[in-house]
Amino acid sequence: AGWLFWRVMACGRRSGGSKRQVILFILCVCVCQNGAETLRYSLAEERERDSFIANIANDLGVSPSQLAARKARVVSEGSEQLFRLNQNTGVLTAKESLDREEICPQSDTCTLFFKIFFENPLQLIRGEVEVHDVNDNSPQFPEKEMVLEILETTSLGSRFPLESAQDKDVGSNGLQNYSLGSNSHFSLALGTGKDGTKYVELVLERQLDREEQRELYLLLTATDGGSPPRSGTAQVRIVVLDANDNIPVFGREVYEVRLAENSPPEQLVVRVAAVDPDEGSYGNVRYAFTQTSERSRQLFELNPVTGEIRVAGNLDFEEAKNHKMVVKATDGGGLSSHCKVQVEVLDVNDNAPEIALTSLTASIPEDAPPRTVVALFSVRDRDSEDNGRTECTIDGDLPFSLTPTFDNYYELRTNAALDREGTAEYNITITAMDWGTTRLSSRESIFVQISDVNDNPPEFTQEIYTMSVTENNSPMLRIGSVNATDADAGKNARVRYALVQQEGKGQPNVSVNSENGEVYILRPLDYEEVRAFEVMVRAADGGSPPLSAQAVLRVMVRDENDNAPVVLHPPPDSSAAAGELVPRWAREGYLVAKVVAVDADAGQNAWLSYELAKATEPGLFRVGLHSGEVRTARAVAERDAPRQRLVVLVRDRGQPPRSATVNLGIALVDGFSDAHLRVSEEAPPTEADGLLTLYLIVCLACVSALFLATAVATVVVRVRRARQREAETLPTFPKAATESSAGSLPRSYVYDVCFAAGTVNSEFRFLRPLFPCFPAGLPPGPGEQRSSVCSQEVASLGEEGD
Repeated sequence: AGWLFWRVMACGRRSGGSKRQVILFILCVCVCQNGAETLRYSLAEERERDSFIANIANDLGVSPSQLAARKARVVSEGSEQLFRLNQNTGVLTAKESLDREEICPQSDTCTLFFKIFFENPLQLIRGEVEVHDVNDNSPQFPEKEMVLEILETTSLGSRFPLESAQDKDVGSNGLQNYSLGSNSHFSLALGTGKDGTKYVELVLERQLDREEQRELYLLLTATDGGSPPRSGTAQVRIVVLDANDNIPVFGREVYEVRLAENSPPEQLVVRVAAVDPDEGSYGNVRYAFTQTSERSRQLFELNPVTGEIRVAGNLDFEEAKNHKMVVKATDGGGLSSHCKVQVEVLDVNDNAPEIALTSLTASIPEDAPPRTVVALFSVRDRDSEDNGRTECTIDGDLPFSLTPTFDNYYELRTNAALDREGTAEYNITITAMDWGTTRLSSRESIFVQISDVNDNPPEFTQEIYTMSVTENNSPMLRIGSVNATDADAGKNARVRYALVQQEGKGQPNVSVNSENGEVYILRPLDYEEVRAFEVMVRAADGGSPPLSAQAVLRVMVRDENDNAPVVLHPPPDSSAAAGELVPRWAREGYLVAKVVAVDADAGQNAWLSYELAKATEPGLFRVGLHSGEVRTARAVAERDAPRQRLVVLVRDRGQPPRSATVNLGIALVDGFSDAHLRVSEEAPPTEADGLLTLYLIVCLACVSALFLATAVATVVVRVRRARQREAETLPTFPKAATESSAGSLPRSYVYDVCFAAGTVNSEFRFLRPLFPCFPAGLPPGPGEQRSSVCSQEVASLGEEGD
């Protein structure tokens, strides 16, 4: 019906007319109402397997391709599937040859019900197939020979019931007529009971004479109405008995009994009793079933002496609700009478509901919206009334619900959002329970898996990863790893790592393995050039679209003692370093010079100590361990040589330590006298101080400019030399490393060597202006030490010292 509605509305839209759409809509409603009716077909029994029943596609007005696209299938009621639907042709066929007598043994009509299910969208169409009877069974008598004992004094017109023939066919193919072979004593009388069954009786037409004929043999023939007709025969043997003028008489003609279907075997149903006033053997009555179906004989047993009828089999209300039996009482003289016993079987709640799963979606995505259909099933209880009414529930607190549809069909739907990371699978137990006094139930378990959706981004174990590496490292050195996890599954949880490209920055110094997050240093690092750097690492999963997260990777470069101390003052390559003037009147502790050195390393590697390595007079001078100040260790004596040469060793505290030496030339002069210094001190302080301040400022500016120019030139020269050496001796790395495509490793390496002085504070606490040579004998002023330096004399002293 839904498909027809869509087709009709599509036609209406193509037509373009609003009036025509209204007419088509009304026509669609009519078609949908007709589509809701049951499809009815018929089929003769005993047809060969795969017999054609109908073309469902033509009857529903759909193409076979749509049957296959919507996964059409046929489901028969009951446990056995009797029909098959070909999705390619739309033909409905019988899977096996149908036997109406086996399927519907006690029914005049035999109708088989089925349902056709469509998916996308879900649709159900009812159908039924009526199995027509064919004349494939002949009438059969319970016994091939029936024996009747009839008194010879029996009056004319007496009737004697005979065993009825049974024909499994129904309708016109069932039992229709009886005939009796030619004889001179009996005729047949046919009758129909209230329930429609035919019975036959012998009618005595001529008086019997035992002396003339003790036994008579008659041929009884039962014929059905088939074409051609079938028949069955039985022989009736008539035994003529001696006179017995009383027959057994039952207390009631009909015994009605109500019996529960769960009655145990041997339970008493009813006791029939017939009385015969005759004496002797003529008064002894025996009981037997007559005109009773074979099934009733299996379910009940009759005591031939007492007339008690007891349960012999398992009664089933769902199989037969009533049982009719005829009991014949016969005395010793052969006289008999009959009574009827009608047993009504009462329903008992002895059948638990049956759950039949029709459709199941074994896996649903975790982002499925609420009310998504997961399964379709039906519940059937063969009991009646309240015993057959059922209700269904779901065990436990699960995000699923049951929705009844029609004909005891239920839909299993989701009723809340699903989360695979919380629960990846559900074992749903459905309980069906009837409404009987003693409630019976059955259970069915449905296993539903929740498929993953990429709804969780990767999460790093740390927001900031801090790693360290010692400078001058080897290329491709592993320094650690980053790790991110994803709560999803499968490819959605497969995490790959990459560096985030940052604008304005060159190639990074690190690479991250895209598979396991291991971090590698690409090239040797120099602490004096780069002390620390940060990069961003991105972790992305394999979902579509992928989700990602970022973390900060901070790399700290550890210093290594790879730089020797550098002497700044006095300059090692300067001739002025060979001349320091010391007056001979200098006392112990006189400040001669100060050695200033720096170390480009950091920490303990940059802690410098000074010591006197060599001296012309070892006991004359000493060097401050940490200050580098060169002072007199004792007063200068007349015997001391006028020219002194010192070698000062500067050593850092690295492991292993590095050192540098500087040569210091000292001249002992007599030009510095106390009188001259005192006279200079007694000079007017204002003018001398003003000129001295000006000279000091000018000299300090010149010395600073000269030092800065020298330092810059030295750094430039060393950098250029270092680059030339690096270009000549640059090592070659394996192609596998340079051409690797994993992570962020570039295809080429660039090695830059940079020499920096670091952050070393240079202090000059001993700055002396250059004075002309004063005459000897002038004493120094109190609290002041001044030296006079002559460039020519210093130069000559340097040459002589060398």
